[in-house]
Amino acid sequence: MERVARAFWLRSPGHGEIRDVSLPAPGDDDVVVRALCSGVSRGTETLVFRGGVPESQHSAMRAPFQDGDFPGPVKYGYLNVGLVEEGPRHLLGRTVFCLYPHQSRYVVPASAVTPVPDGVPAGRAVLAGTVETAVNAVWDAAPLIGDRIAVVGAGMIGCSVAAVLAKYPSVRVQLVDSEPSRAAIAGKLGVDFALPEDALGDCDLVVHASATEQGLARSLELLAPEGTVLELSWYGDRRISLPLGEAFHSRRLVLRASQVGAVSAARRSSRTFADRLALSLDLLADPAFDALITGECAFEELPRELPRIAAGDLPGLCHRVLYEDVPAAGSA
Repeated sequence: MERVARAFWLRSPGHGEIRDVSLPAPGDDDVVVRALCSGVSRGTETLVFRGGVPESQHSAMRAPFQDGDFPGPVKYGYLNVGLVEEGPRHLLGRTVFCLYPHQSRYVVPASAVTPVPDGVPAGRAVLAGTVETAVNAVWDAAPLIGDRIAVVGAGMIGCSVAAVLAKYPSVRVQLVDSEPSRAAIAGKLGVDFALPEDALGDCDLVVHASATEQGLARSLELLAPEGTVLELSWYGDRRISLPLGEAFHSRRLVLRASQVGAVSAARRSSRTFADRLALSLDLLADPAFDALITGECAFEELPRELPRIAAGDLPGLCHRVLYEDVPAAGSA
């Protein structure tokens, strides 16, 4: 019997659609997963949706189970939580996270899924990929007890970083964003909030995640002498300029990149990608992360909702996609 599913595809920049797809027969080491929910990674998926991935980064930006190529047609995404319907006995019936695009059912190697801990709801587990980026960033940043830290940019990544850093003892963590409404989210995460002009300076570490030139410049301004800005933003095909000719050299400031595509060098010898993802799911037992889920829609509505997200007409953080009532491909 043919196995069928429904998948979201970017037909061309700015135009998405849902297509019927045929699933391969699972092998002995595969699992068949029925999607429960997925998450839209606003920063990256917005860039992909508008066709903003530079040609030089087409290979580096491929998602693990991407079909097609940039700028399109392409099936892209990596925040999927589902239920294992077929597979090895130890996974059968388990809720799992997978770096898979928006699709109602899929077949992947059993090694590609990570069981969701019993204390983590499926709807919160869609944040695992985002929290994984935060974990890697904190490994890169290596904060010390008592550090003064700012996180500039209260999007999904910035809020996740702030939530992880809030667990460190005796650190001062302030979430900085130009949108005053993000103060409520900061409060739920247990961290202080400030507008850029009111942010506390003399920081040992600033994590930048606003993906704006102004945010990065302000991050440098907030540093104490010999402090570090850890850059998490990805600008796609945009060029930015920075004031590196002012006090940058005399204050011996550091600007360092962090990216989730490789395990941080600080932990590379002792942690695998699987270890990092499992840790991220464990952290999601904290209900404070629910503050990062700010909208949702049915899977069949995604072609209508994603353009609104990309255009900024549907603001928020993580947008959750629900699959419970998705009909089988070809059904009425």
